[in-house]
Amino acid sequence: MIINRKILAQEKLENLKRGYSAYAETEEVARLIQRGLAHLNLNVYIDRTPLGWWFIPEKSNQTAL
Repeated sequence: MIINRKILAQEKLENLKRGYSAYAETEEVARLIQRGLAHLNLNVYIDRTPLGWWFIPEKSNQTAL
């Protein structure tokens, strides 16, 4: 089975938009996610580990009244 890395990165970006964390196992997918994040207005913490990259959405400091 062939996996399109661009589509995989796009799906992970959609999850980040919904507030879910995303994991990238390869440097190529992580780079594509970072490139996509540059165009979005999302605060995301990136945890680089020896096994891969975790993209964790940061919660805003605003509270609902």
